Amino acid sequence: MRISVIGCGYLGAVHAACMASLGHQVIGLDVDEAKVASLNSGVPPFYEPGFAELLDEQLAGGRLEFTTDPGRIAQAQIHFIAVGTPQLAGRYAADLSYVRAAVQTLIENVDTSKGPAVIAGKSTVPVGTARHIQDLCDESGNDLIVVWNPEFLREGFAVTDTVHPDRIVYGLPDDQDRAEVGRKLLDECYAELLATGIPRLLTNHPTAELVKVAANSFLATKISFINAMAQLCDATGGDVTQLAEAIGYDDRIGKKFLRAGVGFGGGCLPKDIRAFMARAGELGVDEALTFLREVDAINLRQRDKAVEMASNLLGGRFVGHKVAVLGAAFKPNSDDLRDSPALEVAQQIWSRGADLVITDPAAADALRSKLPNLNVVGTVAEAVAGADVVLLLTEWQEYRDLDPVELRAMVRTPNIIDGRNVLDPQRWLDAGWTYRGMGRLAGPAAARAQV
Repeated sequence: MRISVIGCGYLGAVHAACMASLGHQVIGLDVDEAKVASLNSGVPPFYEPGFAELLDEQLAGGRLEFTTDPGRIAQAQIHFIAVGTPQLAGRYAADLSYVRAAVQTLIENVDTSKGPAVIAGKSTVPVGTARHIQDLCDESGNDLIVVWNPEFLREGFAVTDTVHPDRIVYGLPDDQDRAEVGRKLLDECYAELLATGIPRLLTNHPTAELVKVAANSFLATKISFINAMAQLCDATGGDVTQLAEAIGYDDRIGKKFLRAGVGFGGGCLPKDIRAFMARAGELGVDEALTFLREVDAINLRQRDKAVEMASNLLGGRFVGHKVAVLGAAFKPNSDDLRDSPALEVAQQIWSRGADLVITDPAAADALRSKLPNLNVVGTVAEAVAGADVVLLLTEWQEYRDLDPVELRAMVRTPNIIDGRNVLDPQRWLDAGWTYRGMGRLAGPAAARAQV
């Protein structure tokens, strides 16, 4: 098929390359000339495992290209909208300006004289957006059929999640004839995936829009729930890792997203739950999502908790102490700094006068560009040399595998804060470290319950 992808950031570029890998002829459209040039030369503008190889392969095969010229997308049969929907400055609501611009570009450039074309929405949008887009297309006179086709990518696993999704959702228009045309075109696009038995769910527009934000809200709730339990464990001497393991065996609950730590971040969960709350308020049902305010608040408190723990280990004063932060990206296998708990903790500590040094295997260059005043180094050894406290805040495998004996020889004072609860406490205690986890026992010095 002939396919266009509007917006070639993280979501759009990966989707474009993956659709080309299914045999389609794909053209990605973006307004950023530097980004387009980089992609066309096979150089990803972001870090994502496996994407660089896939990009090279599809460019070489002639099935994929990127452009800034909207006239190049005129003959495509399906147009995927994959632009960003960031949080509006000073508000919880989503910024839909990029979506509106993408729709206007499609209305002005897509040729439907020989038959209808499909606009397939991938961007995460407030419920009601798809129907509004369909109305705009209808008013323009173009035979454009809007189908909402939400993405469920995990950064670090984006390529796999695109070509091996756990479900595919089509949000179809109410008009049955249009719905059937949209379904058939998307079925053709995803034929290779559907042939493997991946579930395909047919819904209306609002249901498809709600699927993504509902899923993200539920995952965020699980994370904040276990972090709330971590606070109780800290107060009573419990161990949140053992607690999570015990309740995770209940198949009604499951083990995923039950690891306590400094909380969630990135470009999806924080902004999506806030936009969901904002949209509920616009619809007059804000009480239905009041619980998400506490989910968000618990998440932000975990960041403050990590700063407080570091301060306590340093006698309540950061000035005159060196602090090493391991990790800047919001999660491993990504260079994404958006709403990163690790970065916010680092900035809070730096702002209180610490000699702060930070490192990250993938995000270091982006961090230097974003915050040139921070001392960013390339290796763990550089970061921890002479440190009074070390904070592990992004669970890269190389940090999980650190040898506490070797690291002990590099620091000035052996204090470690395991902000992701991925280290073996006893191993670090045996090596002479003072260990602190998030709601986790740390040997005989653990707090006792107050009765």
